[in-house]
Amino acid sequence: MAKPTIHDVARLAGVSIKTVSRVTNGDSYVAADTAGRVRRAIEELGYLANPIARSLRIGRDDAVGVIVESIGDPFFASVIESVEDAAREAGLFLLIASAGQTPDQERAAVRGMLNRSVRGLIIVPCHLTYGSERLLGRPENVPVVFADRPPIDLDADVVMIDNMATGRSAAEHLIAFGHRRIAFVATGVGRYPLSARLAGYRQALQQHGVAYDPALVISHHRPENGELLLGGPLADRDPATAVLCGNLLASLAVARELHRTRRTDVAMVGIDDFPVADSLDPPVTVATQPPELMGRQAFELLLGRIAGETSPPRRVVLPTRFIIRGSGEIRCRPGAPPAAAAEPGPAVRRTRGA
Repeated sequence: MAKPTIHDVARLAGVSIKTVSRVTNGDSYVAADTAGRVRRAIEELGYLANPIARSLRIGRDDAVGVIVESIGDPFFASVIESVEDAAREAGLFLLIASAGQTPDQERAAVRGMLNRSVRGLIIVPCHLTYGSERLLGRPENVPVVFADRPPIDLDADVVMIDNMATGRSAAEHLIAFGHRRIAFVATGVGRYPLSARLAGYRQALQQHGVAYDPALVISHHRPENGELLLGGPLADRDPATAVLCGNLLASLAVARELHRTRRTDVAMVGIDDFPVADSLDPPVTVATQPPELMGRQAFELLLGRIAGETSPPRRVVLPTRFIIRGSGEIRCRPGAPPAAAAEPGPAVRRTRGA
């Protein structure tokens, strides 16, 4: 059976095609009884407007765009899901893209969204300096909200956490349990927000009289062929007794390595929660930011800008919280022999009752 067309709707409602188009586009100047006949015809026929043709007519898709660092990252997946739920409630749909590994890839993602004539953008800035890119001024009137990290050299709406404070408090948590040799592991420690979390870690060490050792800072780039991230720090004459993971991907890698090598005597705190963190032995203590709240608040800011809000740019700083589970509360035992590390153990062991 052929799909109903706008011609079928117009014929059934006894109106012109132009009137049907005005009703589907939300034109408030159509008479109420006429609009009612059109809507009843649409419902009876099961007519669906062509969103591409509609966007060509009015110059905008009923869509907002979201560009994140990686769609595959569980943290950003939660942000995206939250934005999608909020967009659906507002009658909009979502276009999603990854920033990729280079400035050119991120630039192409932004341009692709703008070429689709989205109503607004939520961007996690990764490689670009948006203040000098001149990407966002064309087309005009496309509002942008940044999430997770602020843009460089651009005053704009942003929703994020206090990354330095989070790194500092996570390190202080380990210091409180007697640790003085604390490794810091993250994917790309030279980039924000990992650089801010590293700065917070260093600040905590300094404030508590703990010497900073650059050899304990590890930039995780998905080691292959059995390479150990912590092979050096844990085998040193003065080994690390604790690990602070700067982000979710680092936490996954470190947790896998510690359990595979049976080094469950090493304390661990992760920034961002992750699946099965509470099912490992010991369960992983995390400082977690709220991705769902980040996504929803970013969308609410964007929706306000789409509606014409002209107030000065806002910086929304969301709270983080500690979930204490056990791995971050392992006390330092100077001189104690490490747990057996010769034979690899299971990657995941469930706690009793899990």
